[in-house]
Amino acid sequence: MRMTLPRVKGTALGLLVLLSAALARPALAADPPADVVFEKDVVYGKGGGVELKLDLSRPKASAGRKLPCVLVIHGGGWAGGDKSQHDDITWKFTQAGYVCATVGYRLAPAHQFPAQVHDVKAAVRFLRANAEKYGLDPARLGAVGFSAGAHLSMMLGTMDKDDGLEGDGGSPDQPSKVQAVVAYFGPTDLAATDIPQSVQGILKNFIGGTAAEKPREYRQASPITYVSPGDAPMLLFQGTKDPLVPHTQAYAMVEAMTRYNIPGRVELLIGGGHGWGGADLQRTVESTFAFFDQHLKRTGAAAAGPSAAR
Repeated sequence: MRMTLPRVKGTALGLLVLLSAALARPALAADPPADVVFEKDVVYGKGGGVELKLDLSRPKASAGRKLPCVLVIHGGGWAGGDKSQHDDITWKFTQAGYVCATVGYRLAPAHQFPAQVHDVKAAVRFLRANAEKYGLDPARLGAVGFSAGAHLSMMLGTMDKDDGLEGDGGSPDQPSKVQAVVAYFGPTDLAATDIPQSVQGILKNFIGGTAAEKPREYRQASPITYVSPGDAPMLLFQGTKDPLVPHTQAYAMVEAMTRYNIPGRVELLIGGGHGWGGADLQRTVESTFAFFDQHLKRTGAAAAGPSAAR
C-alpha cells in the first residue's frame, strides 16, 4: 500500500515555513480506483466565515451495509498541508471496507486555536449527520493523523462535549467523539518543558502566545488534558530521534492511558525521526489497518467502544 509519511532531517527548523513544507505531501494527480466513489471538496460546515471541505471516498458496491468510517487528518504545524495530499489513503481505506474522508481545516496564524479543533469536530458531526447518504455507521468512526493531524486525531478521541470546544461549524445535534485513533508522531502535551526550542515558534503561531503567556490555552490544546475512562482506544507511533516531537510525549500518553485503563498501545521506533520509510513504514501501515479493523470492524465493536454520544 502507498502511504508516504514525511521526513524531516536536522534540528534547524526555526522557520515555520520549513516545517510546513516538510510535512506537506504534494497533491496527487492520480485518479481514484474504479471501485471507489470519490467526492472532492464536500462542504461539511463553516468556521469563521470560511467554508470547510473534505474529500470523501466510499465503495461503489457496499450492498447496503453500514461501513465503519475513518477520518484522515493532515499535518503541517497547524499552519500548512492540504487534505488532498492524503486522497490516495482514503482510496486504500475504501478498498479495505471503510468510508474514508481526508479533512481540511482552517490554518494558523490567520486562524488560531481552537479553530482547528472546532473544524475537525464539525467534520465528525457532519459525517454522522449524513450517515445514511454515505453508507456509514455513525457508531464506528475513527481518526488517523500525522504530526499536527495526529494531535487533532487524539483530541477527537479524548474530548467530550462538556469540554467546551465543539465550535459552531455545523450539525450541532451530532456527537463529535470518535471510537478509535491512530496517531503518527503527534504531540500530546504542548506545555511540556522539553519541547524543542525550534518548535516553540510553531506553537506560538498556533496558540497565539507562549506557554508562559497562555498556560490555560496550552492545557486546553493538549490531548493529555482530556484523557478519562471510556476514551477511544489509541495506537501511537513515535520515533526516538524525532527533532520536533520528543518521545517523552508518547511516554506521557502511556501513563495517562494506563491510569484510566484506555485500550491501545504506543510503539517507539528506535532511532526514528519525524517520519520513516521502508520496512518500518510498511509495518506501521499494516498495524494501522489491523488496529482499526480490531476496534471498528469486529463483531460488537460499536457496543464495546466509547459511546458516540459523549
